[in-house]
Amino acid sequence: MSVGTRNKTSFDWVLILIYLALVFIGWLSIYATSQNPEVTEFFNLDNLYFKQLIWISFGFVLIVFILSLEVKFLERFSSLFYLICLVLLIGLFLFGKNINGATSWYAIGSLTLQPSEFAKAATALALAKFLSDLQTDIKTLEGQLKAFAVVALPALIILPQPDPGSAIVYAAFFFPLYREGLAGVYLIIGFSSIILFVSTLLLGTPLICSIILLTGILLFYLNRKKRPSKRIYFGTILLACLFSLSVNYIFNNIFEQRHRDRFNIALGKEIDTQSIGYNTQQSEIAIGNGGWTGQGFLQGTQTTGDFVPEQETDYIFSAVGEEWGFLGSLVVVFLFVALILRIIILSERQKNEFSRIYGYGVAGILFIHFSVNIGMVTGLLPTVGIPLPFFSYGGSGLWAFTILLFIFIKLDSNRVNEW
Repeated sequence: MSVGTRNKTSFDWVLILIYLALVFIGWLSIYATSQNPEVTEFFNLDNLYFKQLIWISFGFVLIVFILSLEVKFLERFSSLFYLICLVLLIGLFLFGKNINGATSWYAIGSLTLQPSEFAKAATALALAKFLSDLQTDIKTLEGQLKAFAVVALPALIILPQPDPGSAIVYAAFFFPLYREGLAGVYLIIGFSSIILFVSTLLLGTPLICSIILLTGILLFYLNRKKRPSKRIYFGTILLACLFSLSVNYIFNNIFEQRHRDRFNIALGKEIDTQSIGYNTQQSEIAIGNGGWTGQGFLQGTQTTGDFVPEQETDYIFSAVGEEWGFLGSLVVVFLFVALILRIIILSERQKNEFSRIYGYGVAGILFIHFSVNIGMVTGLLPTVGIPLPFFSYGGSGLWAFTILLFIFIKLDSNRVNEW
């Protein structure tokens, strides 16, 4: 490997080519899912695939605009972008349009705009600005509370719209926080809470509390020679049991009925193939139809027969599975994994702290969207309405992910490092 410098106008073409590949495959999938026999003209706004082509074209305009900006401009106005997005999110409660039970869109004629999609990029910029420019020590309690506030504020505004899917994505910011020195105990608490929540729903509070108590006592006994703190051990056991006791209340009183149904179906506690569970069941059938090599482009019976509701949006991956099979799905998964890993590798090479933190934020957001959407479509996770980046139909999502990625590509073009 030779050592050299990169020109400031040199962009990472690996990321750009992966982006183009994902957008192209995504558009082909939208084309397959939105065939309308009553509309034979390609250039017709009644065709979703033509509309998506327009969004893609405007996306290229956004790319040119972002890549022409000065890096210092992006850093200097990060906080302003964040505040604008917060105002837009709050404004939804007054001027938002309700679509599918969520007031998450502004309607301008026939055009709708979802500010929560753009808020993710703005939050990534704001967090990078906060942790780098202000020299915040993330290892202190004060620094942690301030960083958590930056991340939590948009999520808390989005949650009651209600749009829990978009709010969940903000967990992605544990990636940059952990990279910058956040104690691993927070990740342990987070994962343990998820496992405890799901386990309680499956097995019930009495059994889970019994397991917690017996496990805690056993671990304390095995480590007694190290003189473990009784207060920490038994305090942890108490908190875990109290959390388990609160699970049913949270599930029955805070979750909406549709969310409860989706959890129960995903956990195998209910079987519903007619209403809430219909989408997932049809999606699984479509993927199963694909076999190893797929039924072929425009040959998928589930896809062309319009059996999978909302297939062009949240369930777009099922079209890939049916028409291109396991091997085609594997290619798409490989492209996403390559994209995320490439962003992480480039983030580690950054000389600028702001760029590194932002890069990890981008990687985290893409990872959450990709993994949750694939899990949802394959029935491994409850349906929460998270789109697949660069694939799902819609201008807001495509533009927001394009902005998110190409801001990082612009920041990366400004670095000087080894090759």
